[in-house]
Amino acid sequence: MNSEQAIFEIIANAGDARDLTYQALDQVAEGNIEKAFELVEQAEKTMDQAHNAQTKLIQQEIQGEKVDGSLLMVHAQDHLMTAISEHQMVKRMLPIFKKLMKAEAK
Repeated sequence: MNSEQAIFEIIANAGDARDLTYQALDQVAEGNIEKAFELVEQAEKTMDQAHNAQTKLIQQEIQGEKVDGSLLMVHAQDHLMTAISEHQMVKRMLPIFKKLMKAEAK
């Protein structure tokens, strides 16, 4: 996989993971907490694909290969970092939402 392919893989998978994370929040708003947990798990698997592409680029650079340091690479890294941050926040919020939903049901 060349640098450009890896960059696009990072962008695509990070974007998909972020979308799945927001879908999880939408499910919480609709009262479907278990579906929200499923979507967060799916987002994590998708994000892992982006992270694996990033790791390949890092390994290439460590081995002395030239890795693209373009604005597109910066964009890919920004996409991944944002997706990871938002995913972690939502993942930590889901148990709180679950407790609140249980309390409201009583």
